[in-house]
Amino acid sequence: MIEKILLAVSGLGHAEEMLKTLTQLPSIQKAKVTVLHVVSGKTTSEAMTAKWEEGGRILANAIQTLNLDPSQISSILRQGDPKNVVCQVADEIDADLIIMGSRGLKRLQSILSNSVSQYVFQLSSRPMLLVKDDIYVKNIRRIMVAMDKSDAAKHCLKLAIFLLQGIPGGQLILANVDTDLRGKLSEITEVSSEKNPVLAMAVAEAQRYSVPVRCYTSSGKPGEEICRLAEELNIDLLLLGSPDRRPSIAKSFVDIDRLIGSSLSDYVRVNATCPVLLARTEA
Repeated sequence: MIEKILLAVSGLGHAEEMLKTLTQLPSIQKAKVTVLHVVSGKTTSEAMTAKWEEGGRILANAIQTLNLDPSQISSILRQGDPKNVVCQVADEIDADLIIMGSRGLKRLQSILSNSVSQYVFQLSSRPMLLVKDDIYVKNIRRIMVAMDKSDAAKHCLKLAIFLLQGIPGGQLILANVDTDLRGKLSEITEVSSEKNPVLAMAVAEAQRYSVPVRCYTSSGKPGEEICRLAEELNIDLLLLGSPDRRPSIAKSFVDIDRLIGSSLSDYVRVNATCPVLLARTEA
């Protein structure tokens, strides 16, 4: 399911470390990786030459850090607006996954600061793995999927099962949150799936692939609860279904319309203490 990965590097953050951890998984080991760095800004020719040289060094350092077989990795150095170029290159190579660093800015902050990851998160139709600058990247053993009845959650379940194939001691954690918008918290409870149709379907799917699975429920505000579950259950990677972000007709507009509402995926990407993989319904 993940055969082509686009890694966007800036020389900062943990994106390279995240990909290096991912490529240790048996299911990812043969994936082709494209490392992208975008040289932005219009300036004097002398300054632009320095930027190209710096970009080349960033790419070289990233490739050295990843230490992959040369046949598996390629690099692209391109000039332009990073937000647009990442989306363009993802389409060009037909990436199955985009990996980017993130400063973890809230929505308004990220829009006002012209955040690359926020823009790509809104507009790309591809699964996106965001790695905040302030988190610790761990070896992946425990993958959590926030389960509900949506097709996006079912797609996340398939991705999680794929990633867990062949991992010694790997475990799938299924979390189902009972929404309580008053914010009243409940205990995090490990449950059997028989009385929960959403979890029962997911457990049956995991068992088809012999993936060990445990189920947990809690109640409260969904975004806060998903983050609390991920932290208290010591999750290494969180998968969350994300709805369609913007219609194509609105792609040239700043995402102001969502500022007045609430977004589960926005909350989780900002507040989760582990890397977050956001995916939409399978195309």
